[in-house]
Amino acid sequence: MMIDLIINKPQNIKNDVLSGLTVALALVPEAIAFAFVAHVDPRVGLYAAFMMGLITAIFGGRPGMISGATGAVAVIFAPMVIAVSAAQGMSVALNYLFLAVIVMGVLQLLFGLLKWGKFIRLIPHPVMLGFVNGLAIVIFKAQFGQFYIRTDNGLELLSSTPLLVMCVLIALTMGIIQFLPKLTKAVPATLMAIVTVTILSVILQSNGYMIITVLDFIKSMDPTQTTMAASLPSFIMPTVSWEALKTVFPYAFLAASVGLIESLMTLSLVDELTETRGRGNKESIGQGIANIVNGFFGGMGGCAMIGQSMINIRAGGRGRLSGITAALSLLVFFLFGATLIEQIPVAALVGVMFMVSIATFEWTSLRLFKQIPNSDLLVIAVVSITTVIIDLAVAVFVGVIISALIFAWDHGKRMSAKTVMSKKGYKTYKLEGGLFFGSVTSFKDLFDVANDPEHVVIDFKHSRVYDHSGIDAIQNITDRYKKVDKKLHLLNLDKECELLLQQADNIVELSVIDSPDWHLADDRLA
Repeated sequence: MMIDLIINKPQNIKNDVLSGLTVALALVPEAIAFAFVAHVDPRVGLYAAFMMGLITAIFGGRPGMISGATGAVAVIFAPMVIAVSAAQGMSVALNYLFLAVIVMGVLQLLFGLLKWGKFIRLIPHPVMLGFVNGLAIVIFKAQFGQFYIRTDNGLELLSSTPLLVMCVLIALTMGIIQFLPKLTKAVPATLMAIVTVTILSVILQSNGYMIITVLDFIKSMDPTQTTMAASLPSFIMPTVSWEALKTVFPYAFLAASVGLIESLMTLSLVDELTETRGRGNKESIGQGIANIVNGFFGGMGGCAMIGQSMINIRAGGRGRLSGITAALSLLVFFLFGATLIEQIPVAALVGVMFMVSIATFEWTSLRLFKQIPNSDLLVIAVVSITTVIIDLAVAVFVGVIISALIFAWDHGKRMSAKTVMSKKGYKTYKLEGGLFFGSVTSFKDLFDVANDPEHVVIDFKHSRVYDHSGIDAIQNITDRYKKVDKKLHLLNLDKECELLLQQADNIVELSVIDSPDWHLADDRLA
């Protein structure tokens, strides 16, 4: 049976409002969990989810797509927050974080204004698979930090009983999220898992078991905090200095790159599911504006969320109202439900994030192991490993470069020539394809030097020489014909080739075409 990948549901106010409410329920635990990943107060994650969701719903280029605080951005900023807080305190670390989010937003805004959003469609599919797999692994790894507790001696692994209880609660959370949808879809599985595990943790606490809650996490970061009760986000002017900018810029650049990649990839996916087309440049502008506002109002920044966008689309959300509803509902939740959120055990959030990472990983890429070219497998593996070892943005750049080189190599092997004999006995090789480092071997194999007649013509009318390797190949062929005392004629080369051919005096005829816009990649002409 064929799987219908197109989700056809009518766009109306009822569908948008109901799907927005469903998304908001799923946003709460993930916003808090991603705040943990970034090592900041959960309120910073909730503020980010609210502002990202609202602003991109209004100004973004893809109605129905949901943005918020994300693991992709959190894992990039986490090392900076940890390093700065250890050296200068959490208040300075938050200042650096908010400054980095502003710079991130400015870069994304420029990307959209320069209309570079179209280039996301040039990212090969294997790179996207590797990116998604690497992101899943990074999110999964980040959760193991929650198995440690802060003490006067630093971070220490939980003792045996609390660790065992935490593992049981994590497993229960994951089990509910996995199996509840098979029984009923009337309530969000993530929400039901959080509620169930929270109730169980309250019972365990009353019986003397140690359970680390959201409030405990807040107190471990700032002992003066006694609640996570939040008000509306307030304006914050980050302190700007040259030293601060130098520190945050690399993180901001990576976050901006990863945020745009994930957002535009999500946009393309929603386009396919709804058979509509979003506007990549407008989405980039919306993401930039949202992150700039985040930085000035105490949010950790973010980007589009693949999981929440899928929840929204499958629930019938199609218009901007769905995203607006989700953001405003989230605001109500953390303004008036803070005392309930404080009781959520960290184990439940870790379980949620484990399931997010499992759902994010493209398991189909493993099943395709013997069905796709080895070059695609190489790209997927390299991008995934680079994502885990270095970061997401570098991984994508490396993947695109490797894919481009593989493409060039494959096309280089396709160089061909048609041979024609003239009445005078001249043999003409009419070349087709580019002559560069990847096609040199194919070029040399085209010629039958030993059996060719005295006069041989190589016509470059439908070919091009791209680099110094191509020039060397021509000179090699020239030398081979010279050794057997045969005359070589080169037709339709450009002027730069004439300058670089050292064996030109051995060529009977060298025809040069006027092509001022053709330039060889050669240091001698740079």
